[in-house]
Amino acid sequence: MSMFCYQCQEALNNTGCTVSGACGKTTETANLQDLLLFVNKGISILAMEQSKTTPFPRDIGQFITRSLFSTITNANFDDERFNILIDEALYIRNNLKEKYGSKVDSDHPSLTWLPKSRDEYLEQATQVGIMTTENEDMRSLRELLTYGIKGIAAYAHHAQILGYESLNVYNFLAEGLAATTKNLSVDDMVAMNLKAGEIAVETMALLDKANTETYGNPEISKVNIGVGKKPGILVSGHDLKDLEQLLEQTADKGIDVYTHSEMLPAHYYPLFKKHSHLYGNYGNAWWEQSREFTSFNGPIVMTTNCITPVKKAYQDRIFTSGVVGYNNVKHIPEVDGKKDFSQVIALAQKCPPPSEIETGEIVGGFAHNQVLALADKVVGAVKSGAIKKFVVMAGCDGQQSEREYFTNVAKELPKDTVILTAGCAKYRYNKLDLGDIDGIPRVLDAGQCNDCYSLAVIALKLKEVFKLEDINDLPIEFDIGWYEQKAVAVLLGLLHLGIKGVRLGPTLPAFLSPNVLQVLIENFNVKGTSTASEDIADMMSN
Repeated sequence: MSMFCYQCQEALNNTGCTVSGACGKTTETANLQDLLLFVNKGISILAMEQSKTTPFPRDIGQFITRSLFSTITNANFDDERFNILIDEALYIRNNLKEKYGSKVDSDHPSLTWLPKSRDEYLEQATQVGIMTTENEDMRSLRELLTYGIKGIAAYAHHAQILGYESLNVYNFLAEGLAATTKNLSVDDMVAMNLKAGEIAVETMALLDKANTETYGNPEISKVNIGVGKKPGILVSGHDLKDLEQLLEQTADKGIDVYTHSEMLPAHYYPLFKKHSHLYGNYGNAWWEQSREFTSFNGPIVMTTNCITPVKKAYQDRIFTSGVVGYNNVKHIPEVDGKKDFSQVIALAQKCPPPSEIETGEIVGGFAHNQVLALADKVVGAVKSGAIKKFVVMAGCDGQQSEREYFTNVAKELPKDTVILTAGCAKYRYNKLDLGDIDGIPRVLDAGQCNDCYSLAVIALKLKEVFKLEDINDLPIEFDIGWYEQKAVAVLLGLLHLGIKGVRLGPTLPAFLSPNVLQVLIENFNVKGTSTASEDIADMMSN
C-alpha cells in the first residue's frame, strides 16, 4: 500500500483508503500527516518527562494541538505546510531530547529519527503509518484514541484562539499520544479512551465558555437563507473569531457577509447580531460546497476544516485561514492575533451578488442556556405526555446517499418527539416543516458540532429535574451521524458520561476491530443504524 487511512466515515469500502483519500488528499499528503503525528509522539514522550518536574509547557501544548488539528479530515492539503510543521516538530523534539532524553524510559523510533534532508521525510513516512501496529485489536484501540485526541485538539484550538486554554488538556494530548507508543494492555487502552472522553467533555466545556463569554449566550434566532442585492463574502468552517474580524473590517463597505455550513450558529450569538451586514446563511453542509461556492459568485473564506478539493470555478476567489491549507489557494496569515482581510474585501467589491438557491428562514439557538431558560415549559410538556421522546440527531453530514436515513428518521418520527441537534448533520432535516409541540419547535439546534456539549448539559439537567439515578432512564435516544475525528471525540465524551445505546451511522467506524466493537457493544450497547422505520420502532419501544 502506498498509504493507509481509515480515520473518516468515507474510508474506501469501509476498510481504508490505500491509493488516495476519499477526502481528496494524495498519497504524499497522507504520508506527511502520518509523519507529523509520528514526530509529535516523540515530543509527547519527552514533554511528559518534563512535566514530572514543571507544569506542562504551554508552547508545546499549543504546537501539538495545532499539529493534530492540521491532520484531521478535510483540513490541510498543502504538502509544503506539512513539511514546515515537521521541521518545527523536529526542532522542538531535539531541544527536549537534549534536556530530558537521558531520563526517558522509551526506545520508540520517534525519539531517534534524524533526517539529513527533506528527501528523507517521505521515505520515513511510509514506515510510521497505522499498519505498523500489527495486532488488529491494539491497532484499533490506538487509532480510536488517536482520533479522539485529534478531535479534542481541534476543539482546544478553537478555544485557544479566543484566549482560553487548559494545561490539563494539553497534558492529556501528550499523555494520549505517548500511550500509543507503549505496550499497554487492552484494559489500559480502553481506560485511556474513556479518559479521552472525559477530556473531550472538559474541552467542549472550555470552548463553550470561550464562545459564550466572548459573544454572549446563543438566543433563539431566525436566520435568512435567501440572498441580498449587494456583493457578498461567504465564511465557512468553525472559527468565530475569523468571522468577527471580517465583520469588523467589512463594516460600511457595501458588502454583505454570509455564513455557510458549520458557521450558521454565529447568527445565534448576541455580538454577531449587532452587525447588520451579516445577512444570512447560504447553502448547506460542507460536502455541497463545490456547487454552492460556484453559485455564490463572491469570495469564500475557509476558516477551519471541511474544505473539499477546490474547483477551477472558484479557485481564484477562495481563501484559507488558520490550519486550513490547499495548494495554489491564497492563505490569510495571522499577525499578532489579527488577520487582514483587505484582499478578500477588495475582490468582493468587484464580484456580482450571490445567485439565489433558496428562500425562507430557519430557526436555531437552542444551546443549553436557552433551553434551560425554557425548562419549565419543556418539563411540563414531558410530564403532560405532549413530548414522549427526545432524539439526539447530532454530528456530521456527508455525501453518501445512505445519509438520507437521517432525513427519513426526522420525517417519520412521531409528532410527539423532539429532535435535539448540533453540527452539520442538521442540514439533513433543519429545513423540513416538522411543526412544534405547544410552541416548542420539534427541531432544537444547539449549534456547531462542539455544541453537542450543550445537549449533554441539557440531558444532565433533565436527569436532575426528574430525580433519576441513571441518565439512561431519560426519554432520550442518541442517533448520531459521524464523519471525522471531532465526532469521535464527541462519541468518547458520551461514553464517559455513561450514555448507552448510541446509534452510529451510516456505517460503523472502519477502525473498530470486531473485538473492540464487541467491547463497546457489551459495555455501552453501541450499535449501527438500520432502516429509519426499524430504528424508530426500537426508539419508541424503550
